[in-house]
Amino acid sequence: MKNTFRKYLIVLEQDKKWGFYINNLGRTVIEKHKNYPSIDHPDNYIFTWDKGRILNEFHVVLITKGEGVFESKETGKIKVSDGDVFLLFPGVWHRYKPKKGTGWTERWVGFSGDIANQFLTNGFFNSNKPIITKCNKPNVLNYFNSLFKLFDEESFGFQRIASGICIQLMAELVNIKNGGNNIENLNSMTLLAKRMMYENISRPLDMITMASKLGVSYSKFRLDFKKQTGVSPLQYHLLLKVEKSKELLLNTNKPQKEIAFELGFESDYYFNRLFKRKTGLAPGKFRNLSKTSLKK
Repeated sequence: MKNTFRKYLIVLEQDKKWGFYINNLGRTVIEKHKNYPSIDHPDNYIFTWDKGRILNEFHVVLITKGEGVFESKETGKIKVSDGDVFLLFPGVWHRYKPKKGTGWTERWVGFSGDIANQFLTNGFFNSNKPIITKCNKPNVLNYFNSLFKLFDEESFGFQRIASGICIQLMAELVNIKNGGNNIENLNSMTLLAKRMMYENISRPLDMITMASKLGVSYSKFRLDFKKQTGVSPLQYHLLLKVEKSKELLLNTNKPQKEIAFELGFESDYYFNRLFKRKTGLAPGKFRNLSKTSLKK
């Protein structure tokens, strides 16, 4: 791969309507003792260390070799090095540079759009914590390389295809941020826990006993499970029961009370209340409306 690859895009209205679009991307090798940043960028991207910069888009910057410093209005100065990603947020002042004695290799992609804004508003990324470590992984590098290839060739519909790849990149970064070096263990433990829950869908589960069988404390089990799924183990087990009850309501003629008993609910009243809370409809109404819609 060449030492330098840069692409600044003309973004069309149809690209913006898609909801997620790439503005620019590139890869640069900054040799030690070289001036930084270079001045051969468009005016709205050039910055100096003294003044810094404010962008109106998101950037993901991955350092794959060397080290340096990142600073923003939200964070102050932070050391960054090989494998670190730092995120640049719209409207947030920032600056960064490699260490003179090491230089660095940087990859970056800048993007915008309504879908991109949801990453911030929904709390997946935070301008107060823009550094994600240990990102020098094959999947991350492959996403960048796929983007470089797409924008080098500019085949039909490349912006839309690139948006999907970039979203996959962001998903990978969220997983690294939340899971760290424990991703494989998280996946294994959560998969086993889900299997145990489904096999025991018709009866109550002692989550403390389950954690013990998985070889961890309940507090760690609950924390790791929620980190992976977004809900606690108990809530996930209840959601499984609700999904199973939907299947029974639609595909059998079993009375509601029998379904509640079959799935281990302590009472028909509790089943009815939980089902309505999770779906917005009482079980009977859900069954009637769904069967009516299927007949149309």
